Amino acid sequence: MRRLRRVKILATLGPASRDSAIIGKLFEAGADIFRINMSHCPHDEMRERIQTIRALSTHYKREIGILVDLQGPKLRVGQFKDGSAQLKNGAQFRLDSDPTPGDEHRVHLPHPEILSALRKGHNVIIDDGKIRLHIIEAAHEYAIARVDVGGTISNRKGVSLPDTEIPVSAMTPKDRSDLDAALNEGVDWVAISFVQRPEDVAEVKKIVRGRAFVLAKIEKPQAIARLDEIMDVSDALMVARGDLGVEMPLEKVPGLQKRITRMARRSGKPVVVATQMLESMITSPVPTRAEVSDVATAVFEGADAIMLSAESAAGQFPIEAVATMNRIAEEVERDSVYRPVIDGQRTPPEATGADAIANAARDIAETLDVKAVVAWTSSGSTPMRIARERPRPVILALTPNRDTARRLSLVWGIHAMVTKDAHDIDDMAARGCKFANREGFSKEGDRIVIVAGVPFGTPGATNMIRIAFTGKDR
Repeated sequence: MRRLRRVKILATLGPASRDSAIIGKLFEAGADIFRINMSHCPHDEMRERIQTIRALSTHYKREIGILVDLQGPKLRVGQFKDGSAQLKNGAQFRLDSDPTPGDEHRVHLPHPEILSALRKGHNVIIDDGKIRLHIIEAAHEYAIARVDVGGTISNRKGVSLPDTEIPVSAMTPKDRSDLDAALNEGVDWVAISFVQRPEDVAEVKKIVRGRAFVLAKIEKPQAIARLDEIMDVSDALMVARGDLGVEMPLEKVPGLQKRITRMARRSGKPVVVATQMLESMITSPVPTRAEVSDVATAVFEGADAIMLSAESAAGQFPIEAVATMNRIAEEVERDSVYRPVIDGQRTPPEATGADAIANAARDIAETLDVKAVVAWTSSGSTPMRIARERPRPVILALTPNRDTARRLSLVWGIHAMVTKDAHDIDDMAARGCKFANREGFSKEGDRIVIVAGVPFGTPGATNMIRIAFTGKDR
């Protein structure tokens, strides 16, 4: 079940991909890691899906990753006495703390933290941009807005605040409960929604305590303003383009996608490009040409993973969506333009021994046309450093830790396997050659590059590189 591409596919599970047979077919079609969206998944269902994935991993003898996506705060307006109201362009509309059902003049905003944070000039976006207001007067318990884009507003529609940093945690009580349940089941990645500042990520990492990797979803303008700091504390990033496109001008999102992708690669952090990648395949067995180009662009940019949301969770053609994304990615990586684009985005290595060795491994691999870079690893840091260099051959990560192998399923170019740690350098070389041959990456007489840390089993101690011939070592 080895892949013929380096970029990974993250597929969301849902009503259309609930049973084990469908999940197995999604894996066969190309999914490398599965996402469980806690906005729509009770704990019993989450446990059932995790058990299904773990059983499939055993069946296919491949470590399949699991990412749990926390819901985050959901900001919504209150109720209307008639269920909805019509807002006219240019009219005034009041958001307040009064729980009385609203009308065309006012509505309850059941979030005192928003009312206290709103300021004159701030924009308020309701129902994914269908209604747009700006604040002309703000007090502690109410705000008066001018309607810029009117229309029908109905009960409990979502509220977005692109100009307002809200003094609330990205973790709600529901998120804490979901996180505890997910960690108890041994998930590999936790995605955080509603990230505004690095403290939001640090709060989750303090709870996780190394039991999973933490991914920050970049979906708010406030996160863009502090992107460097958020990247420093996160294990990975997601470009959540759907929410970014609601809270920011749509035309800014493609540039932000490129910026975030390149910053993440420079930092050696995995990056996922997500949302509406093959949206039409929710109801159609084939994508639009524009969607194909969108997926291809993310692959050309060097994203670690590309994600399917409703396409695989609730669509009519979940398997076809994964297979289509797989074919697009394979074709892009075969294209003659792909490698010059990827190489052109390289940045100098950090001034550390581990980065210098990762950079040297890439240079040796390309100079000698080796078939695999074998990275012995405990924590996953060695193959992730090598992945930052985007070498031409596959990165075969050998680790004694199953959790590490599963986490690496999100990272570009890495084929992870669980094995006993090497007991000396000769054993390291011999078994590196054996696994490269067994997995079909090399054959007798081919060269491979082996990277490791000595003494073995010491996390982050990458300090050795060796060239080996499969069949005999020199």
